[in-house]
Amino acid sequence: MEAFDWQWQASLLNEMLDSLVEQGFYIWDDAIPQALCLALLNEVQQLEQEGEMYKAGIGRGDDHQLKSEVRRDKIKWLDGNTTSQILYLKMMAELQFQINRALFLGLFEYEAHFALYDKGDFYKRHRDSFKGAANRILTTVLYLNPEWDKEWGGELLLYPDDDQEQTVLARVTPKIGRLAIFMSENLPHEVLPTHQPRVSIAGWFRCNNSLGGQIDPAK
Repeated sequence: MEAFDWQWQASLLNEMLDSLVEQGFYIWDDAIPQALCLALLNEVQQLEQEGEMYKAGIGRGDDHQLKSEVRRDKIKWLDGNTTSQILYLKMMAELQFQINRALFLGLFEYEAHFALYDKGDFYKRHRDSFKGAANRILTTVLYLNPEWDKEWGGELLLYPDDDQEQTVLARVTPKIGRLAIFMSENLPHEVLPTHQPRVSIAGWFRCNNSLGGQIDPAK
C-alpha cells in the first residue's frame, strides 16, 4: 500500500488518556486510517484462503485447550513482515510512548493478532489478564470491516470490574478504523455472536516479562 503521513491528534490523545484514568476504557473512532485498515483486512482474507488462520484456544501452557463453547474465532499473530503490519505496529509503538509518558504504566511491548469471527462465532465473557499477574496491561481492538449493520451483531461488550455485575459499560459496534482501548485486568468483556464475518486486530500492551507472568501465546 502507499505510504501515508499520520499523527495522533493531541486533543484526542488527551481525551483517551483522561478516559482511561476515569473509566478504564476509550472508544476511538477513526483512530486508524481507512486505507491501512483495508490493507490489513486484505491480509486476513488472503490468510484465510491459504488456510493460515487457526482456531484460538483458552488457558495457558499445559492448560491450553480448544473450547468451542467459550470462543470460536480464528487468529493469526502479526509478525511485522508486511508493509501494512509495519505501519500499524509503528502507530501502536507511538501510542505506547504517549501512554507511558502520561500515565507511567510501564508498558514494555505490544503484541497483536488478527481475529476472524465467522457467522455464529462468539467469545464469552472473560478477562485478558489474571488478577495480580500484571502481564497484559492494556487491551486494544481495531475493527477492519468496511461496512457493518447493527443487525449483524458481533458487538464487543465491556462490563464493570465485578464478575457478578450485569451492567454494560460500553457496547462497541464493529466499525472500520474504530479502536477500543481498555484495562486488560479490570474490565471483563465478551464478543456477541456475529451474523456476518467479522474481522479485527486484538492487541495487548504488556509489561516486562520479568515482572509479570508468561502469557498463553494462543490467547
